[in-house]
Amino acid sequence: MARSSRARIATGAIALVAAAALVACSPITTNEQYAASDGVLVSLGDDASPAVTGENVLVVSEAEGEPGVVIGALTNRTDGPRSVTVSLDGVALTIVRVDAGETVTIGTESGPQIDIPAVPAPPGAVTDLGFETPEDGAVTVAVPVLDGTLPEYADLLPAG
Repeated sequence: MARSSRARIATGAIALVAAAALVACSPITTNEQYAASDGVLVSLGDDASPAVTGENVLVVSEAEGEPGVVIGALTNRTDGPRSVTVSLDGVALTIVRVDAGETVTIGTESGPQIDIPAVPAPPGAVTDLGFETPEDGAVTVAVPVLDGTLPEYADLLPAG
């Protein structure tokens, strides 16, 4: 075998080992909870194993000061029912009951509607929403405000 062929094989083997080492050190992102869409993730309870999560939570509104709706899903990861209070500026907007092991979509035809009379931030900004259960505590989360520019949200805008 020629000397240059051995060098190429050795270089290829080193590159393969280096690539394998880099992949082995990478975090497994499928094991991490994250918001897979335009909204944010909400966690109530223990950070390592939250009791209740909100997935892809966001607000849809035409403009600052206009009516809006909360969109997303609430998942109860416990074996008992939870009542989740959703609030804006310390004022309860609604209470959503989520049975044990269940997910409730909010802001769609199949789930409860959470109306905001006047959204305090313009589309493109964030507004703080509170989430609370008696069992798991409370958290305030900066939630994005979107308008109907994206077609998937146009039909979800509240009637002015």
